[in-house]
This record gives sequence, structure tokens and C-alpha cells, in this order.
Amino acid sequence: MEDSWDFEFLSRVADSCLSFISEFVDDWLANDMRVSIFKILLSWLIFSLIAIHFAWKVYGNTVNDMYYRQGAGQNGGTPEAASHLGGWVSEAGDPMKSHHD
Repeated sequence: MEDSWDFEFLSRVADSCLSFISEFVDDWLANDMRVSIFKILLSWLIFSLIAIHFAWKVYGNTVNDMYYRQGAGQNGGTPEAASHLGGWVSEAGDPMKSHHD
């Protein structure tokens, strides 16, 4: 029984995909204004993605080196705490307070 349901489901999915593709091809071949705008926007998107890909191949290492922090530690050369602050100890020398439920 499950096999017939799976076959019916796959058949419906395949039919809907084929009908969508046939309608898309019919619209694509039509000389309609919305199709022309879609073609222009699609070509612009593809051109932009290709340009970004090639620009990253050429300049990617340079950009990475500009923003890569040199040095050891979690944040590169940045110190873990500011030197003029005493860390978690307050000015009065009181121990750090914590919240208890």
C-alpha cells in the first residue's frame, strides 16, 4: 500500500515539474515585456556573480591579508584585557559580586 502512495506522490511531483518547465519555456519564448525584464535581471545576476567570483580569485588573498590579525592569542595581537583597567576587581578592592538565586 505504501508503494502505491509513493509512486502516486512521485508521479504528481514529476507531472507538476514537467508542467512548470513547459509553461516556463512557453513564457521564455514569448516576446513579452515581463519576460524581457526577467531575462535582463537574470543576465545581470549571473554576470555579477561571475565578476565577484573572478575578483575574489584575483584579490581574495590581498583582502584576507589586510584583515587578518597578526600575532598570538584569540584576537591576534590584541591584549586580553585593557592595561589601565584592573580586570574584574573594583576600585574599592571589594571582591566580585555574583547573583545567587
